[in-house]
Amino acid sequence: MRFSRLRLNRTLLLRQHLLERVAMDPTDMIGHLVGLQAQEPLSPYLSLAARLTDLDPVAVSAAIEDRSLVRVLSLRDTVHLHLPADAVTLPVWAAPVREREMKVSQTIGTAREVDRSAFSTAVHDVLADGPLPQRRLGAALAERFPAYTATQLGQVARIAEVLVQLPPRGCWKPTGSTAVAYDHAERWTGLSLTEPDVPAIVRRYLAAFGPSTAADMTAWSGITRLGPVVKAMADLEVHEDEDGKVLYDVPGAPVADEDAPAPVRLLGNYDNVWLSHAGRDRVTAPEHRRLWMGANGAQALSIYVDGWLAGLWRVEDGRVTVVEMVRDLTRTERAGLDEEIARVETLLAH
Repeated sequence: MRFSRLRLNRTLLLRQHLLERVAMDPTDMIGHLVGLQAQEPLSPYLSLAARLTDLDPVAVSAAIEDRSLVRVLSLRDTVHLHLPADAVTLPVWAAPVREREMKVSQTIGTAREVDRSAFSTAVHDVLADGPLPQRRLGAALAERFPAYTATQLGQVARIAEVLVQLPPRGCWKPTGSTAVAYDHAERWTGLSLTEPDVPAIVRRYLAAFGPSTAADMTAWSGITRLGPVVKAMADLEVHEDEDGKVLYDVPGAPVADEDAPAPVRLLGNYDNVWLSHAGRDRVTAPEHRRLWMGANGAQALSIYVDGWLAGLWRVEDGRVTVVEMVRDLTRTERAGLDEEIARVETLLAH
């Protein structure tokens, strides 16, 4: 099948449940999406609210507290909110991505040279009595490796070991300090670190983001050399886009019509729909690509109109402030934006 750019856009939104909200448990949605980007604590709640007919953010927060959902460094070496089983497999798969950061991180500096085996043992010893805030973890490690600073060693621990970020970090409107505290993923989840079934991960990705190229899968995960893996999966369907690039997909996955209506959606920073394809072109016109990205990351949260990036917004004093639009909206689109703003403001007031 030959997919036009518009059909790819609508199919992505369909599989992301952004064409029409669905009644689904938030944990099931997070499982379907293979995790939610959670670098910014508010982002997962906005991502869920855009996809679900009803969202109780307090219930999602409770799931983080009772360990049904886990915050951990995984895909693209960024913090994601995952199901426990994914929290002990995806970081193992993504270890090469973290190693790349280890080699280039200015914060880590010369501490990248630390004896990794001895360091791992030290981290286990330091956390033996329970989780610690990152600052105390770094200080304890500096006592064992005095050639490096506590800040350096705290960063090495974050990258070299599979550590989860504990609540109240990432919880809904927490009281008290939200400084990052870490524990071993195995102890927190009660599950062992496990080598992933890579073809199974590829199928899950395609079910939520496909049809896609191998380069798209690398953009989503940070893992390179996926081309041979995908080509060896005989059960996948093979298509092409309008430029003749090969697209892979899982059999029987839904495909949207080009003229399927795409309602206005307000999404958080680094939402999955934006970061999971090599060119960002699935949801963004080429001339608008740089609107969202500043020198140090996202400049603001994103507004999508008719399936495409159309503007930026911020949360200010619990309200939605539209920062910029790339074009004038029709009367119907403006009404859709107003409705979506009202939904988000209701969420923020919860």
